[in-house]
Amino acid sequence: MKLTSLTLAALMAMAAPAIAEVKIALDGKPDLEQSGSYNWAHAFGNALKDAGMEVREMPRDSVGNEAEKFDQISTGLLEVSLSDVRAIAQIDPFVYGVRLPYIFDDAAHMDRALAAGKVFDRLNEKLAAQDAMVVAFVPIGPSSGIITTTKAVRAPADMADLRMRALDDAQIAMYQAWGSTGTVVPWGEVPAGLQTGVIDGYLNSPFVPVIFGQTDFVRNFSDAGVIIPMRAILFSKGWYDGLSDDERAAVDAAVATADAANRAWLAEASESGLTALEEKGVTVQRLTAEERAVFRAASKPVYESDLMPAEDVKIWTDLSDSNR
Repeated sequence: MKLTSLTLAALMAMAAPAIAEVKIALDGKPDLEQSGSYNWAHAFGNALKDAGMEVREMPRDSVGNEAEKFDQISTGLLEVSLSDVRAIAQIDPFVYGVRLPYIFDDAAHMDRALAAGKVFDRLNEKLAAQDAMVVAFVPIGPSSGIITTTKAVRAPADMADLRMRALDDAQIAMYQAWGSTGTVVPWGEVPAGLQTGVIDGYLNSPFVPVIFGQTDFVRNFSDAGVIIPMRAILFSKGWYDGLSDDERAAVDAAVATADAANRAWLAEASESGLTALEEKGVTVQRLTAEERAVFRAASKPVYESDLMPAEDVKIWTDLSDSNR
């Protein structure tokens, strides 16, 4: 019996290797010097290539916005995404603990706490219903500082007349605790907001104004070390579960390799991020430990608000305290 071309094509597809191509949706420019998340993606992709897999980097927004990327991860159209932590929070708000102000001293402290609390296991139990899984939290740069267009900040009192861009209600609560105000603004609207005075600044890693070309209107950076800005690495669970044992081992090893590459880059970036700003004419306020302690103390109301259940806050603070 003669096979039709359509039937033959279907049989060939069924016989094809489990991995035709691993697509990695990037979150920014492919910049090894200034992007911690790209250091992760680059190392991950190279490790997969060394294992014989084909890899394609998808430029930022080329496969859609954050919600669309998550949908594609869930349906298996996209294998790997460098995503906003909020993509997980829509399924399990427990993840917002990673963004509590001053919850982690540094990335090594974060890694110890996540491992001790088996946080990935907890999150993946709920993400499984969406055919997604999180395998890493990746710092995009050194800990966040206060980025402003006009006023230099060395204490919460300096922020009384500033209106800050917030990621979410949690950051609005933090700004309020510092005596300032916040408003949620999508990232794509931040440059216009800064230039028109709709907002006076935002919180992020020192590399961000440089990477996104904002140093013509961003004039100050205060090294307050508030949170670790990060991306969540999401996998399509359907893709991962469909790998052979050898392929899955190669992917797991690639995650470990990429984590190590990111942390090695981060160790070098803490000072180079500040220098990069200064080279672009941005004034950097290098806060003392005592000045940072004032911000830390002022942030306490965020932990006591109703933005996260008290039991979840206790889990995070216990993990933080016991793994310092």
